[in-house]
Amino acid sequence: MAKGRDELRAADADRARAAARLRVALDEGRLTLTEYDERLQQAYAAKTYSELGSLLADLPVAPAESSQIAPAGTAPSAEQGASRAEVGRWLAGVWGAWLIAVVINVIIWAAVSLGSGDLVYFWPIWVGGPWGAVLLAITISGLLSGKSRRLTEIDQRRADRWARRQARRQARRGY
Repeated sequence: MAKGRDELRAADADRARAAARLRVALDEGRLTLTEYDERLQQAYAAKTYSELGSLLADLPVAPAESSQIAPAGTAPSAEQGASRAEVGRWLAGVWGAWLIAVVINVIIWAAVSLGSGDLVYFWPIWVGGPWGAVLLAITISGLLSGKSRRLTEIDQRRADRWARRQARRQARRGY
């Protein structure tokens, strides 16, 4: 008995293509993060082509560059905005631990100085100074070489793999 294409079972590659299209739609601003997450879970749980098709039915096939709506001249492009956000996340990751360590050391120094009544030698400079100099060199080389963008792409792939695993687990559990 011949079945229509919509009734045929979808392969992992088909689900991966649907997930990639959903990611593009998220990057273009066509989906919110919540919608993306829900649809991504549904995509990896989909069994037939019709289930995958219904997830993508309201999304245009064409990328944002060929959109019929002209972008505003002063607003940054979606790629520039994503790139800035990626660089911001990368910088927060690189400098976050340093900032926490320096703040904790300065608080300890201040508590010791106030407890003794005099200002004690500012020793936190030896914690934050050399480490900060190394991080500054890493930041400059990372920004110039594009390493920050590559690392955030790796993080995104990890997040996508995690979302796929979660969707498979939920599909196995039946909810």
